[in-house]
Amino acid sequence: MSLSAVGAKRTGLSTWQATADRVVFTVRPRFGLARYCVLFLAASDSPLNSCLEVNYGPDRAPDVRKLNHAGLGIYAISGSSVRHVRLVLSGRPVRFRFWARVARSRHAVQRMVASSIEGMMAGKGPAPVCEIFSDAEDRHGFVAPAKRRFKGNAQHYVKVLTMAALTPVEAQTLASPELQLSFVVPVYNTSARHLDDLYASFRAQPEGTAELVLSDDGSTLSETRTWLSAHANAPFVKMVASRDNRGIAAATNAGIAAARGAWVGLVDHDDALSPFAVARILDALHEHPEAAFLYTDEVITDGALKPVGYHMKPAYDPVLLSGVNYINHLSLYRRARLLAIGSLRSGFDGSQDYDLLLRYLAGLPRHEILHLPFPAYLWRRHDQSFSTTSLDRALKSARQALGEQYGSPEAPLPIEGAIAPTLHRLRFDNAIKAWPKVSIIIPSRDSYELISRLLEDLTTRTDYPEREIIVVDNGTTDARVLKLYEQARAQVPGFQVEIKPEAFNFSRQVNRGIRLAAGEHVLLLNNDIKVTDSQWLREMVSCLAYPRTGIVGARLLYPDRSLQHAGVIVGLSGLAGHWYHAKPQDFPGMMGRLHVRQSLSAVTAACMLISRACLDEVGLFDEEVFAVAYNDVDYCLRAGKRGYRIVWTPFATLVHYESVSRGSDELPANMARFAREKAALRERHATDRFEDPAFSPWFNRGHSDGRLILLDRLPEPR
Repeated sequence: MSLSAVGAKRTGLSTWQATADRVVFTVRPRFGLARYCVLFLAASDSPLNSCLEVNYGPDRAPDVRKLNHAGLGIYAISGSSVRHVRLVLSGRPVRFRFWARVARSRHAVQRMVASSIEGMMAGKGPAPVCEIFSDAEDRHGFVAPAKRRFKGNAQHYVKVLTMAALTPVEAQTLASPELQLSFVVPVYNTSARHLDDLYASFRAQPEGTAELVLSDDGSTLSETRTWLSAHANAPFVKMVASRDNRGIAAATNAGIAAARGAWVGLVDHDDALSPFAVARILDALHEHPEAAFLYTDEVITDGALKPVGYHMKPAYDPVLLSGVNYINHLSLYRRARLLAIGSLRSGFDGSQDYDLLLRYLAGLPRHEILHLPFPAYLWRRHDQSFSTTSLDRALKSARQALGEQYGSPEAPLPIEGAIAPTLHRLRFDNAIKAWPKVSIIIPSRDSYELISRLLEDLTTRTDYPEREIIVVDNGTTDARVLKLYEQARAQVPGFQVEIKPEAFNFSRQVNRGIRLAAGEHVLLLNNDIKVTDSQWLREMVSCLAYPRTGIVGARLLYPDRSLQHAGVIVGLSGLAGHWYHAKPQDFPGMMGRLHVRQSLSAVTAACMLISRACLDEVGLFDEEVFAVAYNDVDYCLRAGKRGYRIVWTPFATLVHYESVSRGSDELPANMARFAREKAALRERHATDRFEDPAFSPWFNRGHSDGRLILLDRLPEPR
């Protein structure tokens, strides 16, 4: 290509000195084998007043765009019909960098952008602003990664940022006449290095879209005071100062009161924003004007802000939130609602953000709460954070907030540690005065060792006061089992058995039991279950206290104590599969999710509690289409479509000798039936396209253990 300059002289390979008030660069690409002309414009600290014009000749109007950025801008222009590209800079820029390249493919352009992002992560400048001058179809091709392979979280993060850089956001979304976002940061004796990192991450966002509100809580460290003084007049930065150290809640509230944005994001003083965070957030809010709250994924970093891990989050789940504050960073609140509820409360040090979330989200309709699956926040994990140095105080504050939310300030619900002692378990069972009657339905045939052990476990090792046991038998001939039934009828209150010789059909047997059940709730229980904790059924029933819960599932272990069932993710392998299957018993999962209760799309019927209200509305199991496999997934999805919640709890743990009595679906005799049931599940519930809200879109649907993948485009808010 040829390059000519008017009003500037070259002072280095890519550096220029302005010699006039108006600088004009003209680039005439000779594409040949190349398909794209790529221009690089590196501004000084102040944004350049510039305009880019792509001329296609007399038969097509030129494409003219005003540019406004600090840092590095990358502009890719495609098309053999391009005659010339003109870049005009006005306002007499002093020094800047400008250079041009050609690229043979979209992937080559993508590599150029990725290289600049890697430079940003190495401390060699801010993330680039990117624009593509091309048709819509071609623009999408820029986003999809050329290579899906990556090594570790850091490389995955670079590729995600590259996708974000190349995903356009409409100019009107960023150019609102009103300030849209305020990032409020309580500051106290913060190191200059941490403040530099935070400020640089803010400056990397589109100018004019957000403000940074730094609320100093009476810092005594001269380093902090000097830094704040030096940046007092920085553009889009507001300083709020307190003479006294009043605590993080008071400092944050002072920042919220001073903020001008319609939305407020809370940022810790030692953390930072990801590149492109503001653009992606504003794009999501523009597409969902009904939203009242938005939260994002986050990157876990070391002390130098180098990525070491992720928190890839599920869609909004109040049950999970009651056990772990999985939302937190980055959260965006409507400022008006924040002020209406009194913002943060004092007295919850270490968990003031958790308390705020619980109060702010209470009563919000589900469709007003958005999860943006984009890693918009850099969480610096180190040993000096308050939640680390004052863990006991933070835990006490968190449990006080939870207790008040699920009870009242005068009579808080009891809260204790979960499987991980730093997480939380709501003790609904302590508040239940009269336990509802549960009908326990057990499909069985022969299998003396299994059914005899289970009946023993239910009568002597299960502490639940109101129950009946219903065995639905499809043709036992074993004399020992028939005698066992007779003994149970005589000795076990509420025991009944119905024997009907027929081919095994799990759904039909379950439905027979449901018709016989007199309980307020029904528990489906396989005969190859072993009880290990006497309180398991009380725990499952207590989970019905979560609003609109219709189904509860338990944690099931293999005999070797590895995980057999920690809930079902719909869409795994195009069908459905067990979450973290075969992991060690106490494997925590991402964010400790397997150590607390959570909502899921489905649970296994090997141990499934169903409320009577759910049964009455959803009906019976489908014994015609799902005789043996996937009947539980089908039932849960039907219940979910009617607005019922499915809760999984690790606090009810049993051992499951999976398929011991009925055999495997992979045996030749069962494979044809199994294939029909798989096809039926895909057809009825579109499981090959199902986006499970409990599963991150960044996870591989071919594996159950949360392995990262790259996508064709950035996921939509959900």
